[in-house]
Amino acid sequence: MIEALFNAVIVKPIEIEETRYGNIVVPDLGNEKNKTGEVVSVGPGFESHTGHFMKTILSPGDIVVLPSMGFSRFEFEGQDYWIGKENDILAKINK
Repeated sequence: MIEALFNAVIVKPIEIEETRYGNIVVPDLGNEKNKTGEVVSVGPGFESHTGHFMKTILSPGDIVVLPSMGFSRFEFEGQDYWIGKENDILAKINK
């Protein structure tokens, strides 16, 4: 099991469907897009410079939008994950 610490967030990527024309797959090369994923684990939070404990906001199962750069790719037990700080997440998608 993989577990986030401090204000880290572990996100499992959500695969985006490829564009197809008949049997030909059109790759989406060169387009820098933000990544979408499902939160798997969040740390409890962190202590600010003023000494106050800042609790994390996200929960496992939340769907989030990540920046195109900034999160680290990590492979664990054959599954890809992205790991980064909660305050670097761009948005939470509410359904």
